[in-house]
Amino acid sequence: MSRKNRGIVCIILSAFCFALMNLFVHLSGELPSVQKSFFRNLVAFFFALAVMRKDRIGFSGKRSNIPPLILRSVFGTVGILCNFYAVDHLVLADASMLNKMSPFFAIVFSYIVLKEKIRPFQAFAVGGAFLGSLLIVKPTGLGMETFPAVLGLLGGMGAGAAYTMVRYLSERGEKGPLIVCFFSGFSCLATLPFLIFDYHAMTWAQLGILLLAGLSAAGGQFSITAAYGYAPAREISVYDYSQIIFSAGLGYLVFGQVPDHLSWIGYLVICSMAVAMFFYNGHRETQ
Repeated sequence: MSRKNRGIVCIILSAFCFALMNLFVHLSGELPSVQKSFFRNLVAFFFALAVMRKDRIGFSGKRSNIPPLILRSVFGTVGILCNFYAVDHLVLADASMLNKMSPFFAIVFSYIVLKEKIRPFQAFAVGGAFLGSLLIVKPTGLGMETFPAVLGLLGGMGAGAAYTMVRYLSERGEKGPLIVCFFSGFSCLATLPFLIFDYHAMTWAQLGILLLAGLSAAGGQFSITAAYGYAPAREISVYDYSQIIFSAGLGYLVFGQVPDHLSWIGYLVICSMAVAMFFYNGHRETQ
């Protein structure tokens, strides 16, 4: 399997894991976003640490990689907190739409930081997938409150910048488990003071659900870290929209939610763009 196809598989797997994470976060009930974020990253930290010890993975020793590691962690933490806040204060469809801006920001930041060129057809495919997601989530736009909407957009920007740093670090020898462990530990330390002063008591069921959210997040982080290590954002970011399809399926299975006809059209558009991108990249490789 080529590196590009490995990246595609990894980003689709990450989309499924993050859809599971959102499901568990929603099921955990009325808890502060910071508290949800802490437990999400705490599980991911120990999971990544265990993988590092098992595979004997450590820091590459390159001092030049420390600033990108910190930037990846800062952007990722901001992205998570803003996304959770948006989910708690906006219509879920609006919050999801704003978060799905992350692939666009990843392409933009990859162009700025990594100097990766964007081909016209690839820009068209990502744009088409974005329009398909609009049909599914149907953001109200004018009905959104300004402050949480701005935070939701910042969350998508933070995630896109973080994914760019992941690719930058992968190209410079840092392993995925180290990147995930560093980010998760940084995020836990950053949110710990808020948790200490504003902790909300949880039931055992809520704790268990948040631990499951953390495991799902760990799977998503490992998968997306590997994905952007295998291939540029311009070639695989379109597949991140499969999370919407997974979310729709989980919503039906758990909550009995049935997508409307616009959603089905959106699914078709997204899948079409993904297939078109796949054949386009395959054609370029054979030339």
